[in-house]
Amino acid sequence: MTPELDLDQGLMLKPVNKSILPSLLEAYNEDPAAAQTALPWLDASFNVQGQLSDMLFDVESQAGADRLHFWWICQPEGNTFVGLVGLGDELQLIGSSYNLGYWVRPSYQRKGIAIMAANRIFTWLDERARSEEQHHRIEITVHPHNEAGLATATRICQAWQGETVEEFIGIEIGERTVPHRLHIVDLPRS
Repeated sequence: MTPELDLDQGLMLKPVNKSILPSLLEAYNEDPAAAQTALPWLDASFNVQGQLSDMLFDVESQAGADRLHFWWICQPEGNTFVGLVGLGDELQLIGSSYNLGYWVRPSYQRKGIAIMAANRIFTWLDERARSEEQHHRIEITVHPHNEAGLATATRICQAWQGETVEEFIGIEIGERTVPHRLHIVDLPRS
């Protein structure tokens, strides 16, 4: 089960559900290009609202299976949509548990929110891994031209004793292979 998690700066992580679609669409429309960087499966030439609705439905319907954990970053005052962060199952390496994805809407960027959310999620996952005596490998894949995303992934790896894979890996987007940087964090950390 995906829990609600408190963050600093008066923010919360709330499990994703279909009711956030209007707020998600509004955030997408602030900067569609930036949103597509974070959601590379999104085809801007096709019904964006329908694709986002399908994503929310898929995530919500799998929430109890412990395969996916997705949150929307919420500013409780006004119930404002700040971004998305999640542990998904689009994996590149055998033995990985989740991939971490994050997207903060433009009006809230450059405030450390993605790193803060990732740290809170990793703390939750680290505690779970210790109590259940499990091991989790989390991947973070970032396009090499996404400088902000690379900086965020690097800071997460530094905080959680992770590593960056030297070779680029190919990710299928649309109908082409796009090279990405792969970062790995193992939990529980030693």
